[in-house]
This record gives sequence, structure tokens and C-alpha cells, in this order.
Amino acid sequence: MRDILERQRKAFMAELPVPLDVRRDRLKRAIAMVSDHAARFCDALSEDFGHRSREQSMITDIAASVGPLKHAMKHMARWAKAERKPLMFPLGLLGAKGSIEYQPKGVVGIIAPWNFPVNLVMSPLAGVFAAGNRAMVKTSEYTPVVAALFEELASHYFAVEELAFVSGGPDVGKAFAELPFDHLLFTGATGIGKHILHAAADNLTPVTLELGGKSPVIVGRSADIAQTTERVVLGKMMNAGQICLAPDYMLVPAEKEDEVIAGLKAAASTLYPSILANPDYTSVINDRHYQRLTTWIDDARARGAEVIAVNPANEDFTTSNSRKMPLHIIRGATDDMTVMQEEIFGPILPVRRYDTVESAVEEVNRRDRPLALYYFGKDANERRHVLDRTISGGVTTDDVIFHVSMEELPFGGIGPSGMGAYHGEFGFRTFSHARSVYRQPRIDVAKLAGLKPPYGAATRKAIARQMKG
Repeated sequence: MRDILERQRKAFMAELPVPLDVRRDRLKRAIAMVSDHAARFCDALSEDFGHRSREQSMITDIAASVGPLKHAMKHMARWAKAERKPLMFPLGLLGAKGSIEYQPKGVVGIIAPWNFPVNLVMSPLAGVFAAGNRAMVKTSEYTPVVAALFEELASHYFAVEELAFVSGGPDVGKAFAELPFDHLLFTGATGIGKHILHAAADNLTPVTLELGGKSPVIVGRSADIAQTTERVVLGKMMNAGQICLAPDYMLVPAEKEDEVIAGLKAAASTLYPSILANPDYTSVINDRHYQRLTTWIDDARARGAEVIAVNPANEDFTTSNSRKMPLHIIRGATDDMTVMQEEIFGPILPVRRYDTVESAVEEVNRRDRPLALYYFGKDANERRHVLDRTISGGVTTDDVIFHVSMEELPFGGIGPSGMGAYHGEFGFRTFSHARSVYRQPRIDVAKLAGLKPPYGAATRKAIARQMKG
């Protein structure tokens, strides 16, 4: 890995400045690598998961990779333009000039997760390549078939000095994070993110962390319950809930709890009338995660919650080895239950009641700041109150997850849900160095500013002008 890094950095330095045509060509090749082999990627994803909907993979991993790459190609020339900045009086009038130039940083390391193992490689690469960088990617050991496919295909589209993939377990991941990259992007669990930050610290590597957390849904009294519950279920059951932005728990008005739960059951039954043989429904990634989710359900039931498994076809999941899990609604979830303490990352949905929207906001605020927050309701004042009184990485109102697909908006967390952001122009900025360039006019500015000793009246006048603003 160190040899690859050195080769990439040497090639990067030899190429400076990186022409826009070169960046555009890399983006085109990235698009081709994914789109030309979409069927193989979908097969690999399904093999790694045990089963994954081909259509879902096309939407969430293939099309969602091509979109950001094309967006970057379309807009990067504008993003890359130097920005002229006005200067303090009177230097601007005397001929001084100031600008910001966006330089590529060099070699960017990307540590990708398993839940969207194509998209969460290719979407960051849009900003990385648009900014003029090279990249090394560490793929997840939980999706080895996808990882092997990336390693096979990359060599046909890129020189190793441009883009390289490495695979392996935690030891490889640790060594990767310790490399002296010019920037490091990690997507994954908060606990692992802490180790990544420690590993990068010795090299003072700038880090972007895309983590997770418990993203809440606040249902206002003015919400359309049928629409709300359908949209929550759609977001919760996509990829079997294995999404960092999946709605993690719901806060509903006490008097609407029955209606909300009925709506959730109806929506899940309509969208997925069966589970085991349903080609549209994804399996839990592996046995360890399936057992984790099962244990958390048992914990909630043992602590007094009502557990509602939405099983419209009355299927027998105990005799199946498919790792498919139906939606489990946890009614009456309390703080002592694991499902209210940890990010769920699966098809389990706790529902809690509130009396006032202020108490719902308080509940959100006493937990770690989430990656996303969702509000449903027609009351504009209440919506504004929720937005003003909470802090989260991002927000979608009257739906879930959608803000992540908007390339014009930054995507990132805050606090335990992450640091930094990317997507679109924000990704270009993240993977660029904003370099200040100041051009001095011909006059003796140091003398004009009273900077030359011996200090005297001119110096005191200059200080007075500065203090006065």
C-alpha cells in the first residue's frame, strides 16, 4: 500500500497543474467502469448479501454512482475557477489583487462500507477526480465479491497511479488509515470512526467522517398519517434498513399512536406482501448482523415492549436460512432497551409517544446529534420550530433519506454522526486546497502601512486607521 501511495504521489506531482481535460477523462472512465459492468456489479452485490434486489442495486448503487460523476463533469470547470476577492482599503485601489485558487490535494484515501459498496466508492470519487486528485480505496471485507470485481475492473480503466483498490480485514484497514494521505474519507460506524481519526492523527491527515447514529422521525399532528407511514416504511425497508440514513425511531403524538402503527403495518404489507421469496427485498448482510438484530428484538420484548412483526403472508422465518427479516415495530420502546441505545441498521422500528412537540424535540436533543432528522406535518410554524431547535447532519421534511441524493446539497454529519461533508461542489471543495494568492502592487506598501522601523508618526496613524476600520 505504501508503494502504491508513493507511486501515486510521484505521478501527481509530475502532472501538476492537473488539466481539466485530464480530470474529465478520469470521470468518464469511472462512469464507464460502473455502467459497462452494471449487471456484474448487481450479481456481485446479491452474492455478497445473500440476496439483493437487482432493481434496488441499479437505483442505489449503479445509477446513484453515475449521477454524481456526470454532475461533476458538467460543473467542475465552474467549480475550479479562481475566485477574485476584494481587498482592504486602500490596497485594492492601489493595484493589489487577491484570489483563491483551488488546487488538488494529492492522493485521497477512501475507506468504503459494505451497505452500498459501489455507490460509496464512486460517489466520493466524483469530487476526488473533479478536484484533480488520485485515489486509493479500501473496500469492505463484508462484500468480498464486489471488492474482487473492483480490483479486476479497475486495472482495465485506470493506471494504478490514478486509482487503486485494496481489500482485507481490520488489520489492512488499520494500516490503510495510518498511511500519510493528503485526505482521508471514511464511511462507517461511529465507533470505528474514532479509531480512524486516531490513526490519521499521527500524519495530521485531514479527515472526513461519514458516520451514522439514531436518525429520528418526528410526526406532527398535522401530518397525513397514510402518506407518512408509507414513506417511512419505504425508507426503513429499503436495503432491509441497512442504510446510515434510515429512520431509526419514530416520535408520534400519543393520540395518534394506534393510527401510525396501523399505517406502518398496512404500508409494509402493501410494499412487501411476502418476504422470503420476494425478489424486491434484501437480506441482512451476514449471520452476525442477523443475530445482533434478533437479540435486540428479544431484549425489547423481554423489557416489556410490544413487538409487532409485519408478516402478511404468514411465512415461517424460523426454518429459513435466507437472513431475510420482516419489519419489526417496537411499540412502547424505552431507554433501557438496546434498540433505543444503538443505531439499529436493520428492519426494526421503535415507536415512541409524545405529548407536545417540545417534548419530542427534547428527546432528540438529549441524544447524540444524528446524521439525519425527518419531520412530517403541514404546520409551517411547527416545522420551523423543529428545524430551529434541533441539530443534525441533514434534514428531509415530509419524506426520508431524499436529501442525500441532491448533489447540490452538502452531505455530512455533525459530532458523533460525522465531520465534514461532500457531494457536488462541496465534495470538490473538500478534496481541494483553497490556496490564497495575493499580488502586491508596485508601491512600497510596508512604508505606507507604517511597518518600517524606526516607528513614528506614520506608524501611529496607520495603527489608528486600522483600529478605526
